[in-house]
Amino acid sequence: MATPKGFARAIIVITTITAAIMELVDTSIVNVALNDMSGSLGVSIEDISWVITSYAIANVIIIPLTSFLADYFGRKNYYIVSMIIFTVASYMCGQSHSLLEIIIWRFLQGIGGGALLSTSQAILFDAFEPKDRPMASGLFGMGIVLGPTLGPTLGGYIIDHASWPLIFMINIPIGIIATVLSFLFIGKKEGEGKKKDSIKIDYTGILLLMAGIGCLQFVLERGESEDWFSSEIIRVCSVIAAIGLIAFIFYELSIKQPAVNLRVMGNRNLAFTTVFTFVAGFGLYTSVFIYPVLAQRVLGFTAYETGSSLLLPTLAAVVLMPIIGRLMSKGVSPIPFVILGYILFSVYSFMSAGVSPDVGKNDFFLPLLVRATGIAFCQLPLINQAVVGLQPKDYATGISLNNMIRQLGGAFGIAMANNYVSNRYANHRSDLVSAMPNGSPALTERLNTIAQGIIARTGDAATAAGKALGILNGTVERQAYYLAYLDTFRLIGIFFLIVLPLVAFLKVKKKTKEEAAAAMKAASEAH
Repeated sequence: MATPKGFARAIIVITTITAAIMELVDTSIVNVALNDMSGSLGVSIEDISWVITSYAIANVIIIPLTSFLADYFGRKNYYIVSMIIFTVASYMCGQSHSLLEIIIWRFLQGIGGGALLSTSQAILFDAFEPKDRPMASGLFGMGIVLGPTLGPTLGGYIIDHASWPLIFMINIPIGIIATVLSFLFIGKKEGEGKKKDSIKIDYTGILLLMAGIGCLQFVLERGESEDWFSSEIIRVCSVIAAIGLIAFIFYELSIKQPAVNLRVMGNRNLAFTTVFTFVAGFGLYTSVFIYPVLAQRVLGFTAYETGSSLLLPTLAAVVLMPIIGRLMSKGVSPIPFVILGYILFSVYSFMSAGVSPDVGKNDFFLPLLVRATGIAFCQLPLINQAVVGLQPKDYATGISLNNMIRQLGGAFGIAMANNYVSNRYANHRSDLVSAMPNGSPALTERLNTIAQGIIARTGDAATAAGKALGILNGTVERQAYYLAYLDTFRLIGIFFLIVLPLVAFLKVKKKTKEEAAAAMKAASEAH
């Protein structure tokens, strides 16, 4: 396949990056719309949160299978069909009138979206000569960093000015245009579509993966809301996840043509890189989860204010990505970038753990700038390190597994954060209440002051005492949640510091420019 030039290359760059951003936006845009969606569909917040769970389960199932599916159906065909699935599912999500409808269509949207992210980068890399591919990686990294941040900002704006179906409908014109451009301008790789007859479909492995990884993601996403192992469905899914994953590992290692080649995990460097990637996913997803909840539940930010406060600092990472790609293409070791990125993310966590409850959104600019810089330093180097020591034929599988681990790290992180916040909230609330025992002069004086203020404003003396108690209870809850979220930021910072000594187990193999470019290209095929 000839490398496209000029206008054709520009179209491919715009199309692939836009498709990836579109998919990443949809991973977070729904989060700020849950209240509106639950009211519109007549269900609880716990029920409507299934739109997040179903999308995440679909993503984590399809990501490790993307390399196999692209080989089997042909990359261009797989890409276009995935885009059509994503676009149609987006339309149907916006047209849904029941919880079951939107969950089904959201799952299908996740199937198409997971393929979009993985395949877009491979197509983008093929549009560049080997020596220019590190820059292409930087360009794609800009989209990867920008997408999740645009989600809450765009979602908040839509909810403030329109209705929730628009968060899905905006994908339709983008998806149609991207599909047409892909059909016209994206070429087929040499031999594409000719492997189908030689590839044996590993039905057993795929089913075991779906059962194991799907149930694991379900447990992590829904564990807190279902009260963990007190729930029968969580217990059943935990057993299925354990049996499914163990059986999947043994089965994939025992056959010649597995859907996912797990033998690559025998490479020491990849094994330790996945540890770093897990922690990176843990920190990145958890911080994106904790900060908006803190900002809206405790600090009183609107959804749009929360999203916009993330946007400007993130642009720093967008600018840094191609610079880091260029430095690595010149032979700079990725390990110092990883170390600095983890240190910066830990610094961000401890800075966030020290914020005052009276801060405004502009006060978060510096901590979020440190976070964005840490992301930039971690992203490309970890992709590079995942393929060090692997055979070229194993690059796609290694990075595919690495990306799945990142996704699972995020799921573990959010599950842990939910549970940790709940426990720390209960402890802090107990401490705050015990500091003001019932009947104490301090408590009585505080309640009387609040009650007198209510009487002065409303003239309602009959209910003033009850309202005063409610206001004080709300203040205690707000303070308890505030302290719990700060504790969670500290925990994230500690995780990033603990994993740093494992850097000693990573190795750096000196590559030529051509080898580095080939590694970047192959890494992209499973991203």
